[in-house]
Amino acid sequence: MDGSTNSLDDVSGSSAEYPDRVSMMEGRLQAQEDEIMLLKSSLADALRRLRLHDQLIPLLKQQIIAASRVLNQVYCSDGFSSSRKLSSSSALDSPRHPATSQVLNSTEGENGSNGDSPGLIHKTPTYDRATQTDLTPLVQDQELDRVPLALTRPVQSLSLEDALPEGMSLTEEARAKFHHIQGLELEEKDEEGEEKDLSWASSVEEAIHPTAIRNLQRDDLQDPNGSTESLSSASQTPISGSPAPPKDLSASPRSGPLSTILEGKKKPLSLLAQPCHTMETKRARRNSEKLVKDPQEKTKKLLDKKAASSANLLNRSPSQESRTKDLIARAGSPGSRRGTQGQSIKMFIRGRPITMYVPSNIQNYEDLRMEPPVEKLELDWVYGYRGRDCRANLYLLSSGEAVYFIACVVVLYHINNRTQRHYRKHTDCVRCLTIHPDKVRVASGQTAGVDKDGKPLQPYVHIWDSSTLITLQQIGLGTFERGVGSVAFSFADAGAFLCVIDDSNEHMLSVWDCAKGTKHTEVKSTNEAVFAVEFNPSDSTNIITCGKSHIYFWTLSAGSLTKKQGIFGKYKKPKFIQCFVFSLTGDVLTGDSEGNILTWGKSPGDIKTLGKGAKETFQIMRQTRAHDGSVFTLCMLQGGALLSGGGKDRKIIRWSADLAPERECEIPEKFGAVRCITDVNGEEVLVGTTRNAILRGTFSDGFVAIVQGHVDEMWGLATHPSQDVFLTCGHDRQVCVWNTAEHKLDWCTTLEVGGSGQHTNTPTHEYGLCADFCPNGAVVSVGLSTGRWLVLDLQTKEVISDYTDGNEQLSVMRYSPDGSFLAVGSHDNFIYVYNVTECGRRYSRYGKCNGHSSFITHLDWSKDGKYIMSNSGDYEILYWDVAGGCKLLRNRYESKDREWASYTCVLGFHVMGVWLEGSDGTDINALCRSHSERVVAVADDFCKVHLFQYPCPKPKAPNHSYEGHGSHVTNVRFTHCDSHLLSMGGKDTCILQWEVKRAGTSDGGDRTHSASITSSPEP
Repeated sequence: MDGSTNSLDDVSGSSAEYPDRVSMMEGRLQAQEDEIMLLKSSLADALRRLRLHDQLIPLLKQQIIAASRVLNQVYCSDGFSSSRKLSSSSALDSPRHPATSQVLNSTEGENGSNGDSPGLIHKTPTYDRATQTDLTPLVQDQELDRVPLALTRPVQSLSLEDALPEGMSLTEEARAKFHHIQGLELEEKDEEGEEKDLSWASSVEEAIHPTAIRNLQRDDLQDPNGSTESLSSASQTPISGSPAPPKDLSASPRSGPLSTILEGKKKPLSLLAQPCHTMETKRARRNSEKLVKDPQEKTKKLLDKKAASSANLLNRSPSQESRTKDLIARAGSPGSRRGTQGQSIKMFIRGRPITMYVPSNIQNYEDLRMEPPVEKLELDWVYGYRGRDCRANLYLLSSGEAVYFIACVVVLYHINNRTQRHYRKHTDCVRCLTIHPDKVRVASGQTAGVDKDGKPLQPYVHIWDSSTLITLQQIGLGTFERGVGSVAFSFADAGAFLCVIDDSNEHMLSVWDCAKGTKHTEVKSTNEAVFAVEFNPSDSTNIITCGKSHIYFWTLSAGSLTKKQGIFGKYKKPKFIQCFVFSLTGDVLTGDSEGNILTWGKSPGDIKTLGKGAKETFQIMRQTRAHDGSVFTLCMLQGGALLSGGGKDRKIIRWSADLAPERECEIPEKFGAVRCITDVNGEEVLVGTTRNAILRGTFSDGFVAIVQGHVDEMWGLATHPSQDVFLTCGHDRQVCVWNTAEHKLDWCTTLEVGGSGQHTNTPTHEYGLCADFCPNGAVVSVGLSTGRWLVLDLQTKEVISDYTDGNEQLSVMRYSPDGSFLAVGSHDNFIYVYNVTECGRRYSRYGKCNGHSSFITHLDWSKDGKYIMSNSGDYEILYWDVAGGCKLLRNRYESKDREWASYTCVLGFHVMGVWLEGSDGTDINALCRSHSERVVAVADDFCKVHLFQYPCPKPKAPNHSYEGHGSHVTNVRFTHCDSHLLSMGGKDTCILQWEVKRAGTSDGGDRTHSASITSSPEP
């Protein structure tokens, strides 16, 4: 606790002054790290492709030379006729692929045309079968690059009969020559082993298609006038292991009959003509010769363009300030991907294309109309309190409600009825709070914040009525910088003025007319941190401020402010003046970082030393030792007694009017130090703590927590499968189980560092990041930041299993629907799958899903528990056959109609519409489909929760948007019966519980309709 308190004192002048800047810098750093990782992955992929091309060039030369020689010999010996039709009988000799033939069609159009028109080229994009994302098609002069890739398929071999005219066959001698040419015989590999290769090369390499050689003699089919005979369309046999089912050739123009190629101007050939050759044979030889000459030149051009592409990739690298936001979704033409049926959808995120297939039950994708969901959200309960880094933020209203804030919400919690109301007119985090002398009106100030484009938002102060939650005045819009640090009403004139200190470098002090909302005066305060400001309760012209190494006494006169600094004299000057109050006698009492209570008073001017012009000064009249460590708060009681709250010693001490200690008590260590104290009735008090808890109690009976929350950033969220219970975990190493019906914390445990003896090298800062309940509801698994994961018993709260997978953080835990498997997604790019037995108490490794090129972000199980869908940090969507041994399903088309038990993956056809226009891949942190499969909730990076209709497969889907969080929303989950939605903020340490309102019920989801009342039972 010492370190916690001391750090708080030190931070008061630095981190407390710029908390939002630190948070912003952390966000930028994380975003830049993600971008660098993606760039590394892309560059490694590009280099791998370049190496592959370099290795294939010699083999290409050998194969083309050998093929051309055999063709010349066969044509010479048998005397072919000048014009024949292509035979379809060779379809059974070797698998065909339209892309290969189209590549050589393109080559012929460049090198061997008789007409004046260029060749018509159909380009077929290639696909990465591991990720199912499109690889950028090569331009026309790069089409030759596909030939060496096609020639490297080791399983297929050429059949020369495919190139012969109808009715002609090879002689045994020619066949022997053909089959003994060096470079054409390749060692066969096991097809099953080939399936495991997930490199780019294995994803796009294809066998030499029989039509590739027939295209070399394409000109044989043309008459002297340039006309082309009709071609017989042959049905094609799909390649073994093809990622898509066969389709009707007429479904796509890319796979239909060969396009007409018009010949261009002839060029002389540098080949020895043989008497038996016809003109068509010469053209075939000419094309073959150009294939031999050109690869080196074209490969050089290709490498130059690849290098330029890599350079452009670096130049286009987005930054946090000006990132390239490219999100385009469009419907592909039917069968645009080879061998597929139906429509495919492309979505681009940061320039990376992601292909998704339209399910069979959607016949007309373009005709789909998206509507906002009929369900809406209404804020039901707020878990947490901001006591970690804010002061004087807990008051008691005349209505019996305690008023405090967290994130963007000011909470009014009735301490006897256990109900909450919420003031939600702030657009960013609330930083300070004060109540009017009538104990009805409230003033709350917020930080500046930034919008989704990184532009700063202007801070302001709201004066509002706590009984109606209506805003009465908005103060200082466009005046304050960075945020509002402290506010105070005047007392002597019934709250006519409001004093505000902002978070600018000069900490501008301004006085405002509450009734008119106009500024009365303004002055620079100090460059040091300011912690508190108050009017003198008996004189509104006197204002006091305190902070780092100072206390200032201000006088308001004739519309201007003058200040006098308190003189410490013979007493040690503390590093921080933490707080102050006015005694009933008019003296000022301060609490400082040295643990002392100082009594300040006016002293007449020292005429003997300074002469007749000497002015009165404010000096220390008395010093009282109070606490070990800082005195964080002082509270004056009605009878003149004083309460002080300590930091390091966690004590609350009651002092008499003459500062004699009367009673004291110590709050439990788990709640932290005392942050602020509010008097309830002279005996009972409310205590806000530095670990974000609010306690209620007396010196005699002790204190119990009525409000609790996390202390640090949260990411892990899971809801119970059958009870009104949910679990949270975060960087504070706390695992908390909450009850949604009773609005309270059921229990909380702190993760032990290292666990059992086998984890002796575990870092000390180990925290939970993800969690999931077993379907039987008896246990819950929690994934940690070190690769460790634990299984907790909900009844005994004990750890019953402790495992480790890798040494990187775990991002997702997910049980299969029947509870027989547990999938663990890690930042080491693997998904670890475990067999689950003994009602979730015993686990054994089943397999590992290996294929992602970046860290796992989300995963879901199919309803039959046999398949997994997963997303990764580089926007991949992969599917896995768990029942078949955790194998990667390369054919994503086969998964388009699969039903999923849950839907938390942020990338997928059914949730494509949740990506707003202009988003990048990090703008959505989490989503969750309701159990009724009617709506999907989305947590974004801009402090908002969205509600969409499910499914929402079209861009710009309409939705309901809800504010309340003051930081990026890290997770969302529906309760087991879809009655409530839970959302958690990251840095704001806030958990919001939203009630799902069906059609026909009252709507309080808008920020202006936030006066819903909910209750909580007695603690």
